[in-house]
Amino acid sequence: MTLLGGSALWIAFLLGVWGAIAGFAGGRTGRPDLQRSARHAVFAMCAALLTAVFSLEWALFHHDFNIEYVAAYTSRNLPTFYTWSALYAGQKGSLLFWATVLTLFGSLAQLLTAGRHRVYLPYVAAVTAVVAAFFVCVMLFAANPFERLPYTPVDGRGLNPQLQNPGMVFHPPMLYLGYISITIPFAFAMAALLSKRLDADWLIAIRKWTLLSWLFLSVGICLGMWWAYVELGWGGYWAWDPVENASLLPWLTMTAFLHSVMIQEKRGMLKKWNLALIIGSWLLSILGTFITRSGVISSVHSFTQSPVGYFFLAFLVLAGSASFTLYAKRLPLLATETRLESMVSREASFFFNNLLLVGIAFSVLFGTLFPILSELVTGAKTTFSTTTFNRVNIPLGLALLVLTGIGPLIAWRRASIPNLKRQFVAPLTGGALALLMLLAGGMRDLWALLAISFGAFVTVTVAQEFWRGVRARHRQYGEAWLLALGRLVARNRRRYGGYVVHIGIVMLFVAFSGMAFKTETEATLRPGESVTLKSPYGWTYTFTHLGVSQYDALNRQVTAATVEVRRDGRKIGLLSPEKRQHVDAFNRPTFDPSTEPSIMSMLREDLYGVLGGVVNGTEQAVFRFTINPLVWWVWYGGMVVALGGLLVMWPGGGMPATKRSQAGYAVRLVGQA
Repeated sequence: MTLLGGSALWIAFLLGVWGAIAGFAGGRTGRPDLQRSARHAVFAMCAALLTAVFSLEWALFHHDFNIEYVAAYTSRNLPTFYTWSALYAGQKGSLLFWATVLTLFGSLAQLLTAGRHRVYLPYVAAVTAVVAAFFVCVMLFAANPFERLPYTPVDGRGLNPQLQNPGMVFHPPMLYLGYISITIPFAFAMAALLSKRLDADWLIAIRKWTLLSWLFLSVGICLGMWWAYVELGWGGYWAWDPVENASLLPWLTMTAFLHSVMIQEKRGMLKKWNLALIIGSWLLSILGTFITRSGVISSVHSFTQSPVGYFFLAFLVLAGSASFTLYAKRLPLLATETRLESMVSREASFFFNNLLLVGIAFSVLFGTLFPILSELVTGAKTTFSTTTFNRVNIPLGLALLVLTGIGPLIAWRRASIPNLKRQFVAPLTGGALALLMLLAGGMRDLWALLAISFGAFVTVTVAQEFWRGVRARHRQYGEAWLLALGRLVARNRRRYGGYVVHIGIVMLFVAFSGMAFKTETEATLRPGESVTLKSPYGWTYTFTHLGVSQYDALNRQVTAATVEVRRDGRKIGLLSPEKRQHVDAFNRPTFDPSTEPSIMSMLREDLYGVLGGVVNGTEQAVFRFTINPLVWWVWYGGMVVALGGLLVMWPGGGMPATKRSQAGYAVRLVGQA
């Protein structure tokens, strides 16, 4: 299997080189034979890499510990569920997973692209082959997953305890799929630039791919937040960690693209901007890979420092230089067809929306890279604190939230005063009422007040848009209200799916505001002793330590504490935080002890318990108890965002394509006698 996997990598690399040559040459000369050859090279490359994946999985499941990667990430007592995920748990395996999925997506792009867009496919095949060949090159020369050891250990080290969590089985693949699928829109953008076909056709060809990438990134980020919350034991779900930021950056620019592309489709504007966003999003995905794998920035998520980082840095510089050089040469062909007629228009609101999204992306990028920049200048690494990130991005995020509600209320081209009055009355009233109710209830935190009142403004905006659409169908067709709602959404999924996404974003902002009221306490307790903690909602929670137990489970030795929880004197449940020592099949420790928090989730707040350790082998234990308001709504909000994305992507239901009217054209009707 090692020989088969290694040979498959070399075959994939050679196919990638040939696919790139044939694709670029076929696109430039128009030769059908070269174009077919490039297309088939992508298919064959995918087959070769799938063979390599099969070989590595075979080695993982058959415990071939003579392979360094198998020995480093699996053990004989590792559950099967995590043995599969070991494929992408380490750097070498994740590179193989990345390259394989990229060629799979590239093959699907070749097969599923509509006939009128096939002119782009030779260049798409070439770009896909170049990027995939780079990943295979890194594996062959710096991080070979089939590298053998000079000896065969009797057992492997096993998987990092923090990765032995269901979230980590699904979170990395979702993010990888999001990163990888960005390559397809990028390849179409390069094809449009190379072929000089820069009308809206290439945008139509990539619409589903951009939505797919955005959806995968959204789900991956939310799953990562959930994993950090339930596994790391620090009581939060976002810490502006460099690898968290690396996933957020392309999500922000892709979100900007999905908004600004509507302006190009409707009004023929922002052509240069949209191409730059696609190129930038892809480069940010490669930058994120560099940050994760280089080790130049310390992160709880990143892989250890390795020479792989130099490969990615060189590729990032070369790819960025080539992409923007080609982009600069084509700028004269990207003239806008119309101009912005008014600052009070939907185009203007979308443009400001884009500026805020890109502004947040820039601030996050600068803060993420600041340790590298500071070390180059001063010789010492200086990092941005969570407080600094929040101080910059919370105001920008709230401004973005407001624009989410303003955009749908303003007409295209130019809004009239009567129209604005009619559109804004209900949303402004809803936002103002929410603010007054919060103030009357005693809330005084500025950012939380703004987040919730702005969220109410956006919610009323979306509700108003749904209501008007449903009412129009009810009046025009006599449909029942629920039937009218279903058909309204089904026949314009892109628009109303987007509104569902906006509701999910509102839920996330409101849930994030709950962290302003987080409370916690630490205590060392003997069995029978208690500690109390006041909830932001006025309840008093009492945590009583009942005792400590020790037992073996699967591949770990567990020390668990049992804590009774009472709210205002009434028992509501138990918390069971743990300390875990993972061991191999011979009962030898494999990693440092890990912490497993215990969480009691409720609609209003979470109770979060962490066992710090026991005192001198007795049942006296150190605890940290935290009350986190509205955390459950973070997960609900993520689900609603994903639901809206699926609605937008669902086949059919779009409005028929229309062609914009242009000056200088007339229509003549010819009748028959």
